[in-house]
Order: sequence, then structure tokens, then C-alpha cells
Amino acid sequence: MTDKLLINATIKEQYESHIRSIQIKAGALYDIAHYLEKKQYGRILLAVDEHTYVAAGKDLEQLLLQKHFSILTTSITANAMNDVIADEASIVELLLDVQQHNADVVIAVGGGTIHDIVRYASYTAGIGFISVPTAPSVDGFNSKGAPIILRGYKKTILTHGPEAVFADLTIISNAPQPMIAAGFGDLIGKYTSLFDWKFGALTMGEHYSDDAAAITNSALQLCVKHAALIAKRDEEGISLLIQGLIQSGVAMLLFGQSHPASGAEHHLSHYWEMEYIKEGKKQLLHGAKVGCASIEIASLYHKLSTQDWGMSIQSNPRIGQHWDTIKQHLAAIPPGEELINLLAMTGGPTSYRHLGVSDELFARSMQHAHLVRPERYTMLHAYNVER
Repeated sequence: MTDKLLINATIKEQYESHIRSIQIKAGALYDIAHYLEKKQYGRILLAVDEHTYVAAGKDLEQLLLQKHFSILTTSITANAMNDVIADEASIVELLLDVQQHNADVVIAVGGGTIHDIVRYASYTAGIGFISVPTAPSVDGFNSKGAPIILRGYKKTILTHGPEAVFADLTIISNAPQPMIAAGFGDLIGKYTSLFDWKFGALTMGEHYSDDAAAITNSALQLCVKHAALIAKRDEEGISLLIQGLIQSGVAMLLFGQSHPASGAEHHLSHYWEMEYIKEGKKQLLHGAKVGCASIEIASLYHKLSTQDWGMSIQSNPRIGQHWDTIKQHLAAIPPGEELINLLAMTGGPTSYRHLGVSDELFARSMQHAHLVRPERYTMLHAYNVER
């Protein structure tokens, strides 16, 4: 395959100041011990859940024990709905083990939630962490932001990224199909997140990076181009997907915040998540929510473009001043029907109703989800606030 992700030599030099090693290949798990030896780490804490321990944690534990590392494995306790969530209890559970084991480094073995718990706990403990994804389900493996549930409310806290990523394609290719579809859904959300970022920059002067936007967009376009290959679940397609997700994380890492990869579609997802926690419902896959939310956001934004909504806004004159440019950027977002077809290719849900999100919750989220990140000026935020 001749297609390449957009990580050139300059960008590689920039992110390697944050991430010392990114290994994406079959058998990457076997490279971890050498990395730990090179770093002179002796006391290792593995953070897993019951599923990721089976998928990769047990094998990694045995590999490291054979090399005579001092290992403590912490399996994060699930809640009453059998969900592991990144909340106060999970963070304290891991922090206590980090302190008692006097760990040199934490290895996050799992998906996005395990990484969020490890990211925050290791940052708080003042040590680094290593990323070992077990499924290509999210793009947050190598970002700095840790979305944490605090007293039932989701708050993204700036912490640190991993010092190394070891993505073993043999493990990741065996991930359940819904998690592969969720990873593709998380990438599809970049259509609207990239637009929202540009919108905020034009209308509220939010800091913007052409490099970070280009990195994210190249990952998005490459994976969309090869959606059928990803849907086949073979190693080549899964390699493209995990590369795209990690590259999206690189963009966030370089920019320092989540703007390149998270806009109104993520705010809807977070709103639904908080509501499900409040009601004691089982959680939905993050990327599945993001994919479905991006369909609704794209449909709304195209409707506003057709109506020339921006020309009627008086409270923020910069919207009207930049409306022609905004519409040009809006044209890069595929219509909702096209996003539905893309998500269907990988077997992911294509409607919030397929997720079990009620019409009432959806309508409420469209009115209030911007309050999840009130400092972010998305077009959904403007639509709900500006008159």
C-alpha cells in the first residue's frame, strides 16, 4: 500500500520529544521488556480490567516476570453495571497500588477508559506511563487530556501523554467487531471536530494549528478511503485504523489540547455518558456514540448553512463576517446520509436510537451538551447561545 499517514520528519521530531517510541506491528508486546530494561525500570505496575487482562495483560505479565521485573497487576474494579469507568474510585484504586508498589512506571493495557485512569493516576504520582492498546476503539491512547468523571460530571483534565506506545496488531486484530467499528466512528467524528475547531478560531479567536489540523485530517481521509479494508478485519486494515487513531492522538499531543479531535459530537457523547451514569445504565462504546453524534451534528450544520443562519447573528458579528469562509469549511463535512453509509460499512450503529438513546435525551443533549465544555466555542454552542 502506497498511502502514508502525514507524520513527516519535522512532526516526528516534535512528537518524539513527548513519545519516545511508537511500535505498531505484530508482536509489539515482545518489545516492551527491552524498552523497560533500556529505561532501567524495575518496578512495573500493569493496569488492566478483566477483559484486557485476558486479551494481553496476562501474556505481558508473564513476559515481564520471565525477565525478573517486579510486577504488580491492578485489575480496575467494575461498577454495579459491570462497567469500568474513569471516576474517583478507579483513580484512587490505581493510585494506592502505584504508591504501595513504589512503581517506576505504569503500563495501561486496554482501551480508552483504562488509559484515562492510568493517565491521570500516573501524572498525579509523578511517574510516566506506557500505552498498550488492546483494541482500535478510540484515539485517546496518546493524548494529554484525561476525561474523568467527578461526582457524576465529566471533566477533561490536562495531564500527560504516554512515553511509549506498543500496539500489537496480533492482539488488536482480534478485538471484537463493535470495538473496531467504534474506532472508525471516533475517526468519523473528526469531520465535525475539525470544522468546530476552525469555527471557534474564526469567530472567537481560539488558538489554531494548521499542522495539527492537517495531521488529523490525513488520518481521517486515509481511513475513510480504506473503510472497506478496515471492515474486513484483516491486519492491513486494522493497522491503518490504529495508525489513524494514534496519529489523531499525536495531533492532540502536539497541540496540547483536544481541539483537533473533539468538537460538538464529543460533547453529545459525554452528555449521554453522564446521563447513563446518573441513571445507572450500562455504558455505551465511546466511538459508537461519537459516530452517531457526528451524523446529527453534520445534519444540523448543513441545515444551518442552507438557511444562511450565520448572517442573522447579531450578538457575535464575527460569525456573519466570516460566514462565507465558514460555509466553505462546512462543505468539507459529508452530509449525514454519507456518514451513515460509512459507519454501516464497518458494522457500527448509524443512529442514536440504535444505541438506545431516547429521543428526549437526544433533544436535551442538542440543547445543553455545549455546557460540558463551555470554554469551547463550537457551532452547536453558538447555535444554542447566540441570538
